[in-house]
Amino acid sequence: MHNHFGKFSRLFMALAALGLGYAAHAQNFPITSGQKATASQVANTGVALSDLAPNAPESYTVKSGDTFWAISGLFLNTPWRWPELWGMNLQDIKNPHRIYPGQQLVLDKTNGRATLRARQATAFDSPPTESVRLSPRTRVESLADTSIPALASRMIEPFLAEPMIVDAQAFAVAPRIVAAQEGRVLLSRGDRAYARGDYSSNTAGKPLSDAKGQPVGYRVFRNTTPLKDPTTGAILGYEAQFVGRAELVRGESVQQVLNKDGKTTTEIVPATIDIVAAKEEMRVGDRLVAEPERSSQSYVPRAPAVPVAGQIVSVYGSAVRFASANEVVVINRGSKDGMESGHVMAILKDGERLTDRTDSATTAIKLPNERNGLLMVFRTFDNLSYALVLQITDGVKVGDRIANPN
Repeated sequence: MHNHFGKFSRLFMALAALGLGYAAHAQNFPITSGQKATASQVANTGVALSDLAPNAPESYTVKSGDTFWAISGLFLNTPWRWPELWGMNLQDIKNPHRIYPGQQLVLDKTNGRATLRARQATAFDSPPTESVRLSPRTRVESLADTSIPALASRMIEPFLAEPMIVDAQAFAVAPRIVAAQEGRVLLSRGDRAYARGDYSSNTAGKPLSDAKGQPVGYRVFRNTTPLKDPTTGAILGYEAQFVGRAELVRGESVQQVLNKDGKTTTEIVPATIDIVAAKEEMRVGDRLVAEPERSSQSYVPRAPAVPVAGQIVSVYGSAVRFASANEVVVINRGSKDGMESGHVMAILKDGERLTDRTDSATTAIKLPNERNGLLMVFRTFDNLSYALVLQITDGVKVGDRIANPN
C-alpha cells in the first residue's frame, strides 16, 4: 500500500470528523476495496509530515464551490489521492464522498505524524462578548444535496456538449442542412434553415419528424476528422466538429403537385429548423445529431485499477498545438482498454535523445521520461477518451505519453 494513499485517507477521515452529514438523496459514488484498505492503514498511522503540502493550513473551513481535489491540494503534495483523506477519520465518515460547506478541518501534528480533526464551524468560534442576547429564530435548510464534488463539473460540462467521436458511416447518413432562407450561405443564431434526413433506399437514415416522442433539439456538426494513433498511424475514430445547435420547427413532408402537362408529381418538403446557438457559422451540408438526455454526473478522480499506457492523440481545438491546464485532449485508450470517467493518468514528457560525449564511442542515449502533469478522463468511447488536463508543467502536445500515476 502506498504511503501517499495512507496519508490521504487520514486527511479524508478528518474531513469526516467534521461531522460530514448525508444529503437527503446522497449519490452512491464508487469506493473500491483498495481505497478502503488505504483508509484503514492511514487511520492507524496518520500521514508523514513530509507528505503535507509546504503551505498546508492549520485549519480550513469548507466553502461552497470547493472540491475534493482543491481541498486535498491544500493539505497534501498529491491532490489526486484524495481517498487518503478519508482514513484520517474513518470511524466518523462512512461515505468519503460526502463533505459539506461549513465544516472545518483542523490539522493536528503530533509525534511526527499528521491527522485531521473535523468539526462544524459555529458562532462560538468568534470572540466572546460581555452579554449574549437570545431571540427565537427559524432555521431553514434545503433538502437538496449540497455536498461538494470531487472536481468542479463546470470545468468539464462545456466539452460534454461539443466534441463527439462518431462512426463515419453513421455520420454520413445523419440529417443535413440543405438550404437557408433567401439563399444565405452562412447561418448564425436566430436564422431559419431547412434540413433533410438521408433516407434513400441505399441508406439506413430516416426523415426528420416532429411527431410526438421524436427529438426536437439537435446539435450541428461539421465534417469529421480522423484521429490516428501517433505510433501506429491506425485510425481509432472520427471526431465531428461542433458548430452549434438547432431546434426542429416542422418535420419533413411530401406533397402531390399537378404539373403543366396534367400529371401529378411528388415534391419533398424539407424540415424547418431554427438555429438557437452558434459556436461557428453554419452552412449547407452540416449534419444534425439529436441532443442526448442531460445527465448529472460527478467525477471522482482515481487511479486505474490496472496498468495503462497510452499517448495523446489530439488537442481539442485545431487552433492550438499545446494544451495547458483545464484544456481538453484525446487519448488513444478507451472503454475497450478499461478506461472509465474519473481515471487519473500521469502525463510524461519524452526524455531527450543525446550522444554521450563522455564516452569515446559516442554512444547514443535517451534520458528517462519525466512526469509533466496529470489528466483526468471524463468521457470514453471504444478506442478513445476525452480527458481534462488537471496539472501541467510544460505544454501537452500530440504524441506525449500517459501512464498510471505513481
